[in-house]
Amino acid sequence: MNSVTKTSGANPSAAHLRVVSDRAAGTPGIALSGVSKTYRTRDGEVPSLRPLDFHINTGEFFVVVGPSGCGKSTLLAILGLLDSPTSGTYTLNGHSVANLNLKDRARIRNREIGFIFQAFNLIGDLTVYENVELPLTYRGEAAADRKKAAMEALEKVGMSHRTKHYPSQLSGGQQQRVAVARALAGKPSVLLADEPTGNLDSINGEAVMSLLQELHRGGATICMVTHDQRYASCAQRSIHMLDGRIANVKIGAAATTHA
Repeated sequence: MNSVTKTSGANPSAAHLRVVSDRAAGTPGIALSGVSKTYRTRDGEVPSLRPLDFHINTGEFFVVVGPSGCGKSTLLAILGLLDSPTSGTYTLNGHSVANLNLKDRARIRNREIGFIFQAFNLIGDLTVYENVELPLTYRGEAAADRKKAAMEALEKVGMSHRTKHYPSQLSGGQQQRVAVARALAGKPSVLLADEPTGNLDSINGEAVMSLLQELHRGGATICMVTHDQRYASCAQRSIHMLDGRIANVKIGAAATTHA
């Protein structure tokens, strides 16, 4: 069962919040209702996301497809608690997270969400092992626990033999595998992948997609954003976005067009 643990401090409004996941397959891990995002500029308001309604089940491989500028990155930033919606509700593992304070958002990001970026975002002067271990250090985990989790994650992506190498000594595909291991090490309830093949050639891109599919078969919940329609076939469900809206939803070979 999902639960929320609060630890009261001097300021009740800044109470500590920890989301504990219900990992049972088929239960909604993410749910958006009427979520929109509008940016204010000198020229007025610019809508990035129109009101969106969808959910992602625990254990599901979900893909968001669309051209540049359609709102994919804004959506992923909201799902990853890096940005807040202008309106609507966002629940993660059954609990509202749209309006949490910055401290609580950072804590939930660190414990519940694993990020995989297009540009890998590895730290160049840290070894492979140190890159994977770093987020666990921020949690305050003991050294022995960090080592166990980091090595298990590197084993899963086939990079345990490169622990002492630096990012500059790895190919693009290998760097992305390390980035996936870093996302996995904290055992998040959901993996958010932002164009994970965007900086890779076709061979390494296919290898990373095969890795994500393998992780999904092992029970991982994955939400991947891509502009490449080919990769939508990896998903149990996919949505195609256009101008901040959901243009269609695809389940297998069947597509439903939205008015």
